[in-house]
Amino acid sequence: QAPVSSASPRPPTPCPGAPHVLARARLRAAMAAMDVRTSESMNGLRMSWNIWPCSQQDASRIVVPLGCLYTPLKNTESLQLVEYEPVLCKAAGCGAVLNPCCFVDFRLKSWTCPFCLQRNPFPPHYAEHITESNLPAELLPLCSTIEYILPQGGCTPPVFLLVLDIALIEEELEQAKDSLQQSLAVMPQNALVGFVTFGANCFVHELASGAMPHSFAFRGTKEYLAKQVSYQLGLGGQGGNTSHAASRRFLMPVAECEFMLNSLLDDLSRDMWPSVGRDRRPQRCTGAALSVALGLAEATYPNSSCHIALVVGGPCNVGPGMVVGEELAETIRSHLDLQKDKPNARYSKGAMKYYADLASRAVANGFAVDIFACSLDQVGLHEMKVLPDKTGGYMVMSDSFSMSVFKDSFRKMFDCDDQGYLNLGFNGKIEVFTSREFKCCGAVGGLSSLAKRSPAVAEQEIGEGGTCQWVVGSMDKNTTMAFYFDVTNTQANTMSDKHAFLQFQTSYLHSSGRKRLRITTLSHRYADPNTDLALGFDQEAAAVIMARYAVFKCENEDPHDVLRWIDRMLIRLVSKFADFRKDEASSFNLRQEFSIFPQFMYHLRRSNFLQTFGTSPDETAYYRTVILRENTMNSLVMIQPALLQYAFDDGPPQPVLLDTCSLKPDVILLMDDFFHVVIWRGEKIQAWYDQGYHEKEEYANFKSL
Repeated sequence: QAPVSSASPRPPTPCPGAPHVLARARLRAAMAAMDVRTSESMNGLRMSWNIWPCSQQDASRIVVPLGCLYTPLKNTESLQLVEYEPVLCKAAGCGAVLNPCCFVDFRLKSWTCPFCLQRNPFPPHYAEHITESNLPAELLPLCSTIEYILPQGGCTPPVFLLVLDIALIEEELEQAKDSLQQSLAVMPQNALVGFVTFGANCFVHELASGAMPHSFAFRGTKEYLAKQVSYQLGLGGQGGNTSHAASRRFLMPVAECEFMLNSLLDDLSRDMWPSVGRDRRPQRCTGAALSVALGLAEATYPNSSCHIALVVGGPCNVGPGMVVGEELAETIRSHLDLQKDKPNARYSKGAMKYYADLASRAVANGFAVDIFACSLDQVGLHEMKVLPDKTGGYMVMSDSFSMSVFKDSFRKMFDCDDQGYLNLGFNGKIEVFTSREFKCCGAVGGLSSLAKRSPAVAEQEIGEGGTCQWVVGSMDKNTTMAFYFDVTNTQANTMSDKHAFLQFQTSYLHSSGRKRLRITTLSHRYADPNTDLALGFDQEAAAVIMARYAVFKCENEDPHDVLRWIDRMLIRLVSKFADFRKDEASSFNLRQEFSIFPQFMYHLRRSNFLQTFGTSPDETAYYRTVILRENTMNSLVMIQPALLQYAFDDGPPQPVLLDTCSLKPDVILLMDDFFHVVIWRGEKIQAWYDQGYHEKEEYANFKSL
């Protein structure tokens, strides 16, 4: 049977929010009134619980951790940009910034910090003009998030060190070179770029050379510190004492070295020395190359806006950080090999320690390390994942450098805004301030602890804990961190009509060369004895917060223990908030605020984030790294893929169940799990497609579908 003609209604284009229409429809009116997405659009922040338990005992009963998902550089609505220094609380050990939650005494021209309750006088230029009808921007209720462009001295332009694997086969090397050349065309012209290649040995290329290109060779069998790199390159300084003039041989603005670097890439050939037989892997000194690149960055631009982008197509098998031997007969480790400590897994522990040491060097300078890995086999992401995890760098995994996953992702790193600035923040530091009744347990997601103690630090640690300040080498508009809190108040009756206050201070280097400080301040009310905590539950945020916690636990515990932990948490949550009669399954009724949370947990425990069956250690490392940095909606799609149904009579695409009952002969299904997009055609639709109806004018609606 042929499809109906174009007189039938044509399916419209997909709507962006369709994957979660079903979930949103089930939320109660109370949650809709709270409008968590409005709060997210204004502040880039979502809480698992929007009404807080008033005591430590009550907090232990709600099961799901009290936490938030914070996107520091989110494009928030009506973000106020101001170009002056913030007003700080002068109490010893505080440092909170003036915000809309402060109590202002207009008669005495002073303000009270909600975090330490210290009264502070306004600066003279504030006190002279401030009135109830004339408030500075940071006191306006709509400016709970405000960004300061600090007037102090500027910073260096962004630095990109490209580290290219030249032990690739010719076809792959050509594709990788092509992507690097395309990236040069879209980089800001003032950005500094350096070039390092590696095979059996590592080479740092001069970009200021004349007709004869120069490169400096480093042995691939040893690690290099900044002092050694500086000495061998003849930079004349030690550590961070190298002058920028001396470093211009190796790090130059794109505008000045684009032609030279393109010529280098055109002439670059595969590393053929030493020659190896068909039964041996090409030699790669990935670990040594990363230490050289880090040493060059440390020696020339310490504590600056720096990305070290590793483009690699095979495992390291030479020198420090090697993950496999040279013989092809020796297979690279699997999950089972790691669990049973088999001989081919003997390199992993040493490699992980080595890359963790490199990550510590990068963190100390605020650098980001990105890994772009393209290979049909594993390349060692399991051992190297600590680099992007600790520094906030990107990790991209694909089968080939010719695939759009790599090409588009690499190019996207250099996307610019309307003013020509990169959509990135560099060398960021995030500090959290809390009111006295609760403390911060830690954070999970592309950051590292700075071990700064304050009254806001809880005894319990989750993720990167024991601190109130973290460093993030690089952030974009989607980079999201999860923060976990613990209510420390022990007397429930003292919290009636009180509010909890929370402030995030994010300082970072903007690609315009200025330092910026973004302040987000929020308050949440504590529950009184008559308040139903369930009305403040955000299922989506809670699912992502639980997922990150579980992924973090998998790094240190047996994944099977983590699965049992999730099961216990879910049972406890449901038993507290569901209505049921014992031994009567038909009486079970789960409140609507929690109706979709169990299915998120169901899909989470079956996902590649927790299950390792059928995946390699590299794939597991990749999936876990990505979910720890993406925003709430992207993370939900990873946990529970979105399935959309396209049909002639349904109008807009409809979200349907992830079940075989959705497979119908006259529909098209599109599944998005963030990492893949899969299109399935029903039997009747496929038959029409095979007969070419989509190419006929009278069936334009079928073509559109």
